[in-house]
Amino acid sequence: MKAVILAAGSATRLRPLTEHTPKCLLEVAGRPILRRLLDHLAATGITEVAIVLGYLGHKIREAVATWQPAIAVRFIDNAEYASTNNGYSTLLAAEAAGGHEFVLLDADIVCEREVIASVLRHPIPDCLAVRPSNALGMEEMKIVLDDRGRVSQCAKTVDPKTAIGESIGINRFSAAASTRFFAALHERVRVKGLVNEYNDSAVQQMIEEQGYELWPVDLGSLYCAEIDTPADLAEVDARVRTMTTC
Repeated sequence: MKAVILAAGSATRLRPLTEHTPKCLLEVAGRPILRRLLDHLAATGITEVAIVLGYLGHKIREAVATWQPAIAVRFIDNAEYASTNNGYSTLLAAEAAGGHEFVLLDADIVCEREVIASVLRHPIPDCLAVRPSNALGMEEMKIVLDDRGRVSQCAKTVDPKTAIGESIGINRFSAAASTRFFAALHERVRVKGLVNEYNDSAVQQMIEEQGYELWPVDLGSLYCAEIDTPADLAEVDARVRTMTTC
């Protein structure tokens, strides 16, 4: 199976740590975030990964070359990373992943290997990892389910009171859905010029206009974190140092 990792962002909230280092190369418990993620993907059966680069992308290329991961890696450059959002970056991976089953991940995820494994073994390929929570704010990408347990809303603008948890940035698409997903992204980004949207907007469009069935993968107590600030990095680093499953 293929994977796409989004690693183009500037991570301004992590300055000064990211002045000269892209976020995904910051270390957690002595290992770069991206290296841990690539190791998890290889160990769970992913054979090919495309990494979308932007800010300090040359440093990511150089680092991956020295790691020699047990997985085939290709790089895609987002030259417009400073003025676009991850919907634009995701669309750039259409040639690499369109028409194929694939997993889409943010590059700043630190998680137990079982998090990725649970998404990959879900019986329905169109699914996303959800961290259950009853303490959600406006920043989280919140998830609402319909009466059949399918995802009906996936957006930061969702009322936290109606959400069952948050998306942590790991989505799996079937081959058929990947074609529809990139078509929706193309419509939004290239036709409508919505270059500053999250890729979740295309997923929401598929749900509302095409009846796309997307299922949640409840992570339960499995550990998964995204790093946005120096405080996040310190907290995650301290937690992972106590674990053997990350």
